[in-house]
This record gives sequence, C-alpha cells and structure tokens, in this order.
Amino acid sequence: MLTLTFLGTSAARPTVERGLTSLAVKREGETLMFDCGEGTQRQMMRFGVSFALSEIFFTHFHADHYLGIIGLLRTLSLQDRTEPMYLYGPPGAEQLLTDAINLRVERTPFDVEIREIRSGDRLARDEYDIEVFDVEHGRGAVGFALREHERLGRFDPDKARELGIPEGPLWGRIHAGEAVELPNGMQVNPGELVGPSRPGRLVVFSGDTSGCENVVNAAEGADLLVHEATFGEEEKDRAKDTSHSTAVEAAQVALAARAKRLVLTHVSARYSANSKALLEEARSVFANTIVAKDGMEIEVPFPDEAG
Repeated sequence: MLTLTFLGTSAARPTVERGLTSLAVKREGETLMFDCGEGTQRQMMRFGVSFALSEIFFTHFHADHYLGIIGLLRTLSLQDRTEPMYLYGPPGAEQLLTDAINLRVERTPFDVEIREIRSGDRLARDEYDIEVFDVEHGRGAVGFALREHERLGRFDPDKARELGIPEGPLWGRIHAGEAVELPNGMQVNPGELVGPSRPGRLVVFSGDTSGCENVVNAAEGADLLVHEATFGEEEKDRAKDTSHSTAVEAAQVALAARAKRLVLTHVSARYSANSKALLEEARSVFANTIVAKDGMEIEVPFPDEAG
C-alpha cells in the first residue's frame, strides 16, 4: 500500500480550512514526511497519522515549511520516544534545523541526525529510492521523487501445479529467479513460470517552485505528481515574481511529464475556502487533476493494477 495524507495544504500562512505544508507518505507500513509546517503534530493526531516515523525531508527553509519540527520533536519527547530521528534538507539544513531544535528548553531524549542533501542525490532503500532534484524557488530549494524498484513478474501457480512442483520453498526460489531441479530430475527455469518484471510506483513532490523543466524530468511518467499551485491565472505575474506556480503552470508540468495524476497543493489563502477556480484552470490543461485539502488521503496503485 502507498498512501499520501495531506496534513497541511496552505501557502505561507494557515487559514481556517488549511494548515501549513506537510505531507505524510505511508508505504508498506513505513511513514515518511515531506516538509513540516507549524502545527504538523496536531494535524497528525487529527488525521490519524502515526508518530512512528523516522525520516523527514525538507524541500527548503522558508518558515512555513519547517518550523513545525519544533513542536513535533517536543511531542515525540513527551511520548518517551527513544528511536533516532533523521532530518534531510538542502544546504543550510545543519545550522537551521539545529537552531530550531535548540529552541526547546529540555534536551531531546533521542538522537536527531541532520543530513544535508543536494540535487542529484539518491537515498537508497531496500525497495525504493528517494531522488533529489533542483527546483526554481531560490537558492537550494529541492523537490523529491519516491521511485520504487522494479518488482518481480507474476508467478503462475496453476502452471506450477501442472508441472508437479510442490507448493512451498521451490515456488519462492523460482519466483526469485532461481532455476531448480525437481525430485524427478526435471529442470525448471524461472521464465517458464514467471512473467516479465513489473514497474514500481513513482510519486513526485515539487515543493515550492515555479513551473520548471527539472520537475518535468523528475516526474516523467509519474503515477502521481504533487505540485504547488499557489496562485490562479489572475496572479501569474506575482507567481513569477515569487517563484511560485499557477494552477495552469502546474498542469502544464504534469502534461509535459506525461504524469498519470496531478494533485495541487500549497494554495494561497485567497483560494483557501474555494479552490474551484484553480481546479477549473488546471483541468483545462490536464484533466486528471484534483486540489488537495487537509486530511485528504490518496492511494497510489501499482501501474499494472490501476483501474
């Protein structure tokens, strides 16, 4: 299972409807967080996101994207956490996050490790990688792509039974790509029972940015692109001046990348209660678009299982 929960979807300041930027990604029981705006720990409780997470990724260090780390670490400390926490961010992370953590009076009773990352870095995990890419929002701002590794092809249990292969460890060995010899001396190659490898999922989070080629490249064929859309078309000049995107620009990125779905977030307060105009503008370019709201959950199916 790969599920995104939007903890905060507002730009710059919170509104009655929207908290500040934070996105939780739950994958096969593991929870990752991207950005941690003020009040994130309350949003986690409100929307049922587990505090049992160990990695937080920051796109940049404007206040609305990282000040929530102070309250979150305080909450975790009061819950008697002992497991380490890993914080990742672009250059400047070491100093800025250390300063934020030191605003707490009490000592954090668990280790907090800060790692600075740069465009082109690939953080390898057993079944996926976190890829880092530059965006256009001032010096050092980045976006993130969660790219799963290819999966094994489908195993054909009916054919295995027809060949007289007993269900059990031999099935697992064949599915993993190993040729086996049966008790009767028959050789069975994986290609006889296992189909071609299947793609994993790709989810891309733009962070704050104007529409740019780097996001297009990172999101090529993405199953889901989460892209900021701070402004509507009537504010496109302001979007350009502040290195943000309009809904149309976000949709153009999704279209150029041939993404499957687009979710707009980081919505200006002027559209907080009514984002219909943003949605209509984006859908005029890229039909499969929605506007995120706080608490929204989106499940990302495997490409070969999508309806």
